[in-house]
Amino acid sequence: MTSRMRGAVDGLANSRGRSTEHLLVGLGVTAAAVMGSALIARLNGPAPDNPKAQAKHQALKNPGSAPPRSAFSVIWPPLFLALTVSGLRIWNAPKSLARTQALTLWGVVQALNALWMALGPGRLGGRLATAVSSLGASAAYVWRAQRVDAPAANLVAPYVGWIGFANVLTEELWRKNRPKPTIH
Repeated sequence: MTSRMRGAVDGLANSRGRSTEHLLVGLGVTAAAVMGSALIARLNGPAPDNPKAQAKHQALKNPGSAPPRSAFSVIWPPLFLALTVSGLRIWNAPKSLARTQALTLWGVVQALNALWMALGPGRLGGRLATAVSSLGASAAYVWRAQRVDAPAANLVAPYVGWIGFANVLTEELWRKNRPKPTIH
C-alpha cells in the first residue's frame, strides 16, 4: 500500500499508528456485524422469494406516513456503510474505557437491528420494544462515541434520525394491527 493511499485510509478509518492487521481485523468485525443484521433483515423481509413474510406484511394495515418500499433500498445501504465506518473508527481509537463502552454500545445496536428484523411482521409488540431499545442504544452510542472520536459519532447521527422515524412507523403499525381486547 502506498504511503499516500495508507494516509487516505488512516484518515477515513482513524487508524494512524495502527498495524494493517489491526485495521483489517476491525474492518472484518464491523463489516460482518453490519452485514449480519442486513442479512437477517433480508431473510425475514417481505420479498417474492419469501412468500410467507410477504403475505404477513401485505396483510398489515400500514401507516399512511410510511415511505414506499423502494425507499428503504435507497436509505439503508448508506446508513449501514456509515455504521460500519463509525464502528471501525471507534475500533481504531486508542484503548480506553470510553472506547470499550462505545464499542459495546455499537455491538448492542447491531444486535438490536438483527432482532428487530428477525421478529418479522407477526410480532409487532416485540418489534416495537426492540425499536425503542434500538433508538436508546443508538443515541447512547453517539453520546459515548462523541467522547472517543467525534467523526464516528457524526457518521451515525443520520442513522439515529432514521431510527427515530422508524420508531414512529413501528408504533403506528403496532397500534393499527394489535389485537383488540375482548371484554367478557
